[in-house]
Amino acid sequence: MVDLQKTKTAGDPVYINPVYAWYVVSVLLIAYIVSFLDRTILTLLVKPIRASLDISDLQLSLLHGFAFALFYTVLGIPIARIADSRSRVRLISIGIVVWSVMTTVCGFARTFLQMFVARVGVGVGEATLSPAAYSLLSDYFPRDTLTRALSVYQTAIYVGTGLAMIIGGALIAVVPAIDIPLYGRMEPWQVVFLLVGLPGIAVFALMATIREPARTGMLGGPGIATAIPVPEVLRFIARRRQAYAYFIGGVAAKSLAFYGVGAWIPTFFMRTYHWDVATVGLWYGLVSIVFGILGINTGGSFSIWLRSRGRSDANVRVSLIAEAFLIPFGVLAPLMPSGLISMTLFCGFVFFASFSVGCQAAALQEITPNQMRAQVSALYLFLTNLCGI
Repeated sequence: MVDLQKTKTAGDPVYINPVYAWYVVSVLLIAYIVSFLDRTILTLLVKPIRASLDISDLQLSLLHGFAFALFYTVLGIPIARIADSRSRVRLISIGIVVWSVMTTVCGFARTFLQMFVARVGVGVGEATLSPAAYSLLSDYFPRDTLTRALSVYQTAIYVGTGLAMIIGGALIAVVPAIDIPLYGRMEPWQVVFLLVGLPGIAVFALMATIREPARTGMLGGPGIATAIPVPEVLRFIARRRQAYAYFIGGVAAKSLAFYGVGAWIPTFFMRTYHWDVATVGLWYGLVSIVFGILGINTGGSFSIWLRSRGRSDANVRVSLIAEAFLIPFGVLAPLMPSGLISMTLFCGFVFFASFSVGCQAAALQEITPNQMRAQVSALYLFLTNLCGI
């Protein structure tokens, strides 16, 4: 049994050339953007999907959240064990193929059950990405720059959501229905799913240019390269429950607010303020991209500044600040008398929702040894996404 009480190191770790390390960030960023595009495009297609499949708002919510989140979160933990002991680059590459293919399969769905199964497949593929990416980046960057790297990577949440709104809104307005041999008529929303699944091919090719880095921060010395058994991981967390439980619990609560609001913003604006789908897609897409990028990078920079002032708990402090400002914007925005004022307040909501995202991921990597980083990250994503998505 590996001694989990302390981490033994054999000198300072040697990190890869920073230029190449930032190239890795850019490739993972693109992969994450595409994954968010594939998972959130459904949000803008609520009306035509409901009409074609003859389903209720509840069933639509199950497709958007439960079908995706169930396997995305549950399978994340066993997949993370692979990431803690084998090639993380190869694992992510396989995941890209799976989620891209299953996004395309969504376009062929003709029943609620078929769409549900396809959404499950998207979740299974995307479960490979973030735990492995967190672990990869912690081996490419030293602690003092890891927060910035993870912040840049996490901007994909907002860029991907924004592009899904903008691209989805534009496509649904211009894409015609088509006839497919042996299948028949495909509605415009189905064609949109086919189109957004295609970029996965390019992302898979980009991942082939990434090399697996040497692992740093190993438990028991640099020679141990196997994943720690799940029971030992859980005991490790239990002994440090004040650090893990409170932090992950707080992030899970924020996740509930962010995903709960974000999933219904387009439909809310269409039903309440009578905006058309293209207008909602453009404005909410731009808000997500602009204020998501501003928030996450401002929060990361603020954390680095606090750390330079001797605050070793900088990442946690930034997370607390984000929570405090997130709540009033999220509560007030949907109560406004006009769509313009409501969307303006949603700018603040997105800014503070993103403010601590990179810091959260970095804090988790800092307190977790290498051989269990992906597993702990998967547990973190399991709890936060199960609450939120």
